[in-house]
Amino acid sequence: MSTGQPMAHYAAARRAGDFVFLSGVVAVDPARRTVLDRYDDLPEPARESLGGLGYVTGQLSVDVFEAPIVVQSWFVLDRIRQIAAEHGGTMNDVVKLVQYFRDLRHYPAYNRVRGLFYPGEPPVSTVVEVARFLPGDAALVEVEATIYLPED
Repeated sequence: MSTGQPMAHYAAARRAGDFVFLSGVVAVDPARRTVLDRYDDLPEPARESLGGLGYVTGQLSVDVFEAPIVVQSWFVLDRIRQIAAEHGGTMNDVVKLVQYFRDLRHYPAYNRVRGLFYPGEPPVSTVVEVARFLPGDAALVEVEATIYLPED
């Protein structure tokens, strides 16, 4: 799976002094140009971690409903982790998240997945319900982040 750069003409992140501001991240595989929605879209270590939360059951009647939001939640948070690392930071340096959901009923699953990235206290956050996202209706969550990285 490739994480790649944004599929449109904008910066994925921009540093301004001690802060790095991230554009909203959606779970799109740029190589396939599709929104991720199956556990098979994630690397094995991610599936193992999610299995520890009770996801990735192997039961079609369960996974077909849970997988899209769980997979997208893991992907966007992992992408934020990668961008933080590219700038010399970690998830502990992420001080604010703004989480946009197509359906607020997806928040509990997202929140459980977020716990994998923040085993302690998560950053301050805002949760908003929206009507749609680009690239299409399959996208269920978008997350933007602010990272604090004091310059030396």
